[in-house]
Amino acid sequence: MTSLLGHDAEAAAFLSAMRSPRLHHAWLLTGPRGLGKASFARAAALRLLAEATDPDLGGNGLNVDPEHRIAKLFAAKSHPDFRLVEREPWKQDEIIPEIDRKGDEPLARNIRVKQIRMLERVLSVSPALSTRRAIVIDSADDMERSAANALLKSLEEPPAGTVFFLVSHMPGRLLPTIRSRCRTLRFGPLSDEQMRVALRRALPEAAADEVEALVQAGEGAPGQALRFAGLDIGTLDAALETMARTGDPSNTTRAAIAKSLALKAAHPRYEAFLERAPAFIAREARSRRGPALDQALDLWAKARDLAASAIGLSLDPQATAFQLGSYVAALAAQD
Repeated sequence: MTSLLGHDAEAAAFLSAMRSPRLHHAWLLTGPRGLGKASFARAAALRLLAEATDPDLGGNGLNVDPEHRIAKLFAAKSHPDFRLVEREPWKQDEIIPEIDRKGDEPLARNIRVKQIRMLERVLSVSPALSTRRAIVIDSADDMERSAANALLKSLEEPPAGTVFFLVSHMPGRLLPTIRSRCRTLRFGPLSDEQMRVALRRALPEAAADEVEALVQAGEGAPGQALRFAGLDIGTLDAALETMARTGDPSNTTRAAIAKSLALKAAHPRYEAFLERAPAFIAREARSRRGPALDQALDLWAKARDLAASAIGLSLDPQATAFQLGSYVAALAAQD
């Protein structure tokens, strides 16, 4: 596994608990999407399993030498005491085995109750390689109600040595009884420099200006930034800045952006613009007060609603992008 970036305080808190006489059996990893919570969960699970077989294991933080026996099993997805539960592609009532997947199968909308019941069979026997077992749920937000209720039974009566890691982007939507049985680790954004390192690792061929644009777009969440890779997000953000600063009185900027997003080949960029425009207005609203804040919030609500309905209602991309640009341009009148 690639070494984890950032989240040192969270790692220290987990490691301290792991090495104490009583390790909590369930951990809820919370924070906005794209911060690396799932990567942290996997790294923590690997460290837990590795130290369980090798108490004198060296290394810094959660890192485990990739040549370690447990790390090799983990990387090969063959560790008998680790389970990852996530949305999967299904055929009828069965998960499609990885060996049979072509790569274009749609994922189920939820983590299904059958996946949690499959866990119950694993939890009914002792761990194979040590006294520890690790279960990662990515994400707990995706569990259908019956799956959440089934998981709750295991959290209420946890099997000895088993540690659950629940990734959640919206913990308020989880069952209160699940939250109450977990110790929470709250994750915050990475620094700009940590973002640069993460993006260079993931995109070694990317130009420096694209990396910088992605750093700004990601707002501390590398997973979010990587969704915009290759979409020339810097140009879109520069156009938003221009419209908000000048008001785009001749409609030149918004017309050019709208035209560039109208083509079918530009659909991924259009989807990015649907996300970036409301986010830009929200960011601008944070620095305003009084009537200017009220007006910015009104513009944000209109942009959010339009962007949210654009794909589902098959709205014309060019007209939609132009209207979103108009909401952004209206910010100039409030300065």
